Amino acid sequence: MTTLAVFRWSPGEGERVQAYRVEAGADTTVLDALVEVQRAQDPTLAFRYACRVGMCGSCGMVVNGRERWACRTRLAALGDGPVSVRPLYHFPLIRDLVVDLAPFAAKLRQAGGAFAPRAGADAYAVIPGQGRERRVIDEAIECIGCGMCVSACTIVAANPRFPGPAALNRALTLQLDSRDGAHALRWGALLSDDELARCHGQGNCTAVCPMGLSPEDSITRLRRRGVLRLLTGGSRG
Repeated sequence: MTTLAVFRWSPGEGERVQAYRVEAGADTTVLDALVEVQRAQDPTLAFRYACRVGMCGSCGMVVNGRERWACRTRLAALGDGPVSVRPLYHFPLIRDLVVDLAPFAAKLRQAGGAFAPRAGADAYAVIPGQGRERRVIDEAIECIGCGMCVSACTIVAANPRFPGPAALNRALTLQLDSRDGAHALRWGALLSDDELARCHGQGNCTAVCPMGLSPEDSITRLRRRGVLRLLTGGSRG
């Protein structure tokens, strides 16, 4: 038997930690255990999930103090003792382990995270799969928006105006995309006091990314391009 120490909260009630005992086999994941609790012990327990196979990122939460996908985290790998499960940090709570991701989308918009087609570009412009442009973008393109990097980022907590690692990672992919027409406009936001300059390079975002991306590296690459842009009066970068 394994004990889950689960964070509980709902509007109008105080925070608490509730313990549940579950049967756990060698391949039982944290998500499996939470589903079993909800079905057999406590139907009021709220958490978010979708694919259950490590693709969608919906089940991101903090397990034993570290951001993880619940569907990919086996209880057997967490060692002896109670397993702590709590919601992602730095997001408004909706209920129990469910957080509101609306601020995540707002941060993406703040950093210019929407693709804006370049004037005059072909309607079906493509970037060759084996070209250099595609290779440099590929290093950052697979973000699925799970929010775990934001939860792990200490600067997000200290400065609510900082857009966070996921938004800046997205901005890099667009600044490298020759089909995008908003490069200059996006630089106006990226070079402000609260964006690129605020990252301290601790790498917590990279450490927890389940897709193996490095938002820290993306921010560094953006900084280099930003410095080049400033030094050349906007002609490069």
